[in-house]
Parts: sequence; C-alpha cells; structure tokens
Amino acid sequence: MFWIALSPPPDADRQAWTWWSLRFTPRVALVEEAILLEISGSLRLFGGKRALLKALLSRGESVWAAASTSLVALALLRCKLRGIDPPARRPDDLPLHLLTAAGPHVGVLERTGTTTWGELRALPRGGVSRRFGADLVAALDAAWGERPEQYPWCVLPEDFDLTAELVQVAESAPALMFAADRLLERLHLWLQARNRGLLALELEWTLDLRRLNGVRLPPKEQLLVRTAQPTQDMAHLRRLVSEHLDRAKLSAPANHLRLRSVDTVPWGGMTTSLLPQDRLEGERLHQLVERLSVRLGEDNVVVPVPQQDHRPECKQAWAPARNTPVGGKPLTQEPDALYPSWMLPQPLRLKTQGETPCFGGPLRRLARLYRLETSWWDTEGPTLRDYFIARSPQAGLVWIYRERPAHLARELAEHGEFAWYLQGLYA
Repeated sequence: MFWIALSPPPDADRQAWTWWSLRFTPRVALVEEAILLEISGSLRLFGGKRALLKALLSRGESVWAAASTSLVALALLRCKLRGIDPPARRPDDLPLHLLTAAGPHVGVLERTGTTTWGELRALPRGGVSRRFGADLVAALDAAWGERPEQYPWCVLPEDFDLTAELVQVAESAPALMFAADRLLERLHLWLQARNRGLLALELEWTLDLRRLNGVRLPPKEQLLVRTAQPTQDMAHLRRLVSEHLDRAKLSAPANHLRLRSVDTVPWGGMTTSLLPQDRLEGERLHQLVERLSVRLGEDNVVVPVPQQDHRPECKQAWAPARNTPVGGKPLTQEPDALYPSWMLPQPLRLKTQGETPCFGGPLRRLARLYRLETSWWDTEGPTLRDYFIARSPQAGLVWIYRERPAHLARELAEHGEFAWYLQGLYA
C-alpha cells in the first residue's frame, strides 16, 4: 500500500482538488484537513511514484506527504503544516498529538510519560483498550499496517450538474462568462475523472426579477451548446460558450448560473499521427465550423451532403455544417468516366439550329448515347434522358443530354425537336 496525504492551498477549492485526484486513483477520501489517496494500484499506469506525484502536483502548490499507511502519511503532513521536523523512526517516534484517535487522551498519556506512538503501543493492549477505548488500539494497528484501513471513498456524480452564485448581478449575457469559466474548469475535471467526452451542455441562469415593466418573467432561462464531436478541450468549449453568450439576451439581471452536461460519450482520446507533417498546429476544422456557425448563423455555413439520386444535379444537397459531421469520409459520387469535372447546379436549356444543339456554336457529338431513366416516383413524371459528350467551338468538351418526354411521339409532332440541356463541362 502507498498512501499520499494532500493539503490544497488555503484559498483553493477543496472539491475541485478532490475531483482532480480522482484522475489518478478511485481510492480518494476526505479525512479531516487532508485528501487521502491510495495509489499503489495506479503506479504502473502512470510510470512509477515520481511520475505520478509530478502529475498529481502539477495542478498547483500544495503540501503533501507519503507513507505506507494513511495514518502515518496524515501525521507527516501535519508535521509539515505545523513546522515540526518529522522523526527518523516512523511511526515509533511520531508525537501523540498527531494521531487523531489519541487526541482526547494526550494529556493523561503524557502525564504517565507516554509521548510517542511507539511508547503507547508498548503499553498492555487490554489496559489501553479498557482505559481509552478500542478505537485507539485499532488506530495503532492500522498505523503499523496490521489492520486494513477503510474510508468512505469519494465518488463522482453520474452527470455533471453544478450551480454557482454570481459575485454580482449580471445585467448581460456576456457578463455570465466569468462564472461560466469557473464551472467549465470543474466540468473539465469531471470529464477527465469520468473519462467522458462532451457533446452538449446547458447553461441556465436564474433571473433576479419576477416582473419587468409589468411583464411577468420566467424564473430561469437556458442556453444549449452542442459540439459536433466529443471533446475535452476546454479552450474550444470556452470560445464556443463565449460566442453563444455574446448573442444571447437576458430578460432581466441574473444572480445564479447553473452548468450541466446534457450529452456525453465514453472518451477514446484524440487520434494523432506518428508523422510530423500530419501533426498540424492551430484550430481543428470542426471547431472552426462550430464557432463560425454560431457567429454567422447555421444557414450561412453549409457543407455538401450526398443524396441517393441518379440525377447528377440531385446527387448532393447543402446542409448546415454544424449538424453534419465535418472532416470525416469525403463526399464521393458514383464512379463514371463520363462525369465531367464541373457540374452545373441546374441543367441549362440550350438553343438549337434545326436538330443540332448550340453552346458557343453548334455542338458536335463525340461519344455514344448514355441513357438515364429514373425518378418515376416524382409527381411530375419520370426523368428520361439521353446523355452525350460533345465539342463546343468555344467551350471545348461539354456534357449534354436530350430530354425524352414520356409521350415522345406527341411532343415531336407538336414541336418537331428534342429539348437539349447542358449538364457540365470538362476541364
């Protein structure tokens, strides 16, 4: 067993330090003025005692002590806090007042000449138990590692839900960012200790007024923030929350702020590359898309989305990028050598000279017919097309088609010609 007794700085958040400690071991307990950690099961994972202590203490300055039992570690911590030089022989020469179970009896024991843990342990067990209670004997056994040490371990909540009182009443949504920043820091600790990735969070503020200008106000207002991919990146979350708050409006001043996790998934870490050229610096694409979607509006930041349709102009649609996975599998079309490199958004109706379509001059057909028959389910009727590759005197190679109406014989009798369209151009 290997125990660490940790005392956070006086002005530090004790609960935040407890959540931080849970990153390194599930055996964390709050005992009097210290945070106790049993880390023997985590040493191999973090690369040994030195590496684990370095990671644990990287959060900030704190006082700590380590020993093979929790009571000895706690006593050594108290020596550091009180400016007492720790004895060389431990736990035999530790002073009695450093043992919590002996605290009520220190005066009596010192008058009998018993001042250290070792001297107390040397006394007859039966007499000590009858005179001072069995708890003192049990504490001595635990200090020497002869009795298992049991504590109520700290457990993180299943869902993150924390409320903070504002230092002063916030009259605008951006003024909530200071309190939100502290809650986001706590959320970061919770995500790391729970090994979760965040997909959505909710900010909720309590209004300080019930009525404003005779209008009844709701008691609380909410703001939902979503991310396209699971994340533990607090820098990105802070920017995203700040962008949302910059565009939110408070119906009245707020006095409390609540932050809760709405959607989380197991965190698998970030995928990186062994190649230096692949480890690009700067903001990730999906993070940039999320911020721009909030700043410019979701309808102004769009990405192509593939559609199940045989008509070339209907093979893709544009959707808000924030609700569409970005940076994943690229958009591809059905492989076909006939498809041009530049496809028009909508086919362009061509003029004809007799039966010859024109685009920058009369077009000369080069390739065989490519027939497309689809969209029979549309209310306007099926799509019947004959595609050709043609050469334009000015535009070069183009992709055109003639439309074959369902009633071909009647259309030809009335108009005497096919309807020709330009679908795309070849580079």
